Amino acid sequence: MKRVVIVRHAKAVPYGYDEDFSRKLRDRGKNDANRISLQLIGDGIKADLIISSPAKRALKTAKIYAENFRYPVKSIQLEEDLYEGMTTQEFIDLLREIPNEMQTVYVFGHNPLVYHLTNNLVKLFNSDMPTCSTVGVDFDVDTWEDISARGGDLAFHLTPRMLK
Repeated sequence: MKRVVIVRHAKAVPYGYDEDFSRKLRDRGKNDANRISLQLIGDGIKADLIISSPAKRALKTAKIYAENFRYPVKSIQLEEDLYEGMTTQEFIDLLREIPNEMQTVYVFGHNPLVYHLTNNLVKLFNSDMPTCSTVGVDFDVDTWEDISARGGDLAFHLTPRMLK
């Protein structure tokens, strides 16, 4: 089985469009990211690989998860297209490049992309993706090369509100 965990960045400070890339997390966002990542640790769901948008708010969210998972922060893989946008097929192509010894991959990004990716990877997804939403998608395959759109099953969907 291969698992992709898609995370929308945590709550960030509001800025104008020109400063979007550099938006920082609010204290609430940092707390939400800690709460959800600690819940995942309790559930035994850690990361073999972390991929993040390079935008400040997504990368900081990824770093909080990584620190709690004891995953080396310097090993977070940056993927510019998670900020700029990518198609579901481009995302699948990215996942297909992952070494097969990796079982669980976390991907940190932004709406509407994370919603569309989640919606297009699972057979049925009828929920929202508020900030810090964390969605696990399981593929019943042995290799990353065999994953496909609509081929995944929704394993879990955590939101900050669920854990308060």
